[in-house]
Amino acid sequence: MIGFEITKLFFDKKAVTSKTDRATRKVLSRFGAFVRRTARQSIRKRKKPATPGSPPSSHIGLLKKFIFFGYEPQKRSVVIGPVRLSQKGRGEAPALLEHGGTGKVRRKRVRYRPRPYMGPAFEKERPQLPAMWRDSIK
Repeated sequence: MIGFEITKLFFDKKAVTSKTDRATRKVLSRFGAFVRRTARQSIRKRKKPATPGSPPSSHIGLLKKFIFFGYEPQKRSVVIGPVRLSQKGRGEAPALLEHGGTGKVRRKRVRYRPRPYMGPAFEKERPQLPAMWRDSIK
C-alpha cells in the first residue's frame, strides 16, 4: 500500500483571476474585431439605396469607416457598433438604418425602413465564440 500526505494546499487567487481577465479581454476583443469586419464587409458602396431588410449601401463611406469595437473592463464585455456621427442630420443615421424609424432630412420628416447590418454580423460570428474560449486560459 502506498501512502501520501498533503501538507499544503496552494491556490494563487490573484494569478488565476489575472489570467482569466487577460483571456476574457483577448477573446472578447477578437470577437469584436470579427463582428466589425463582418459588418463592414456587408455594407456595399453604391449609389442606389439598399432594399429594406438587407445591409445598407454606403454612399460616401462614413458608416463603413466609423464602425468600431472596444473592450469594457468594468463590465467584462465588448461594445461593437458605429459611432454617432456628429454632422447635422447624420447623428441618428446609423441607428435608423439598423432599426428603422423616423428622422429628419433637410427639415423634412422621413420614415426609414430597417436595413440591419450589426445584428446580422453579430449573429453570423456568434457560433464561433465558444471555440475562441476553448483553451484560452493557460
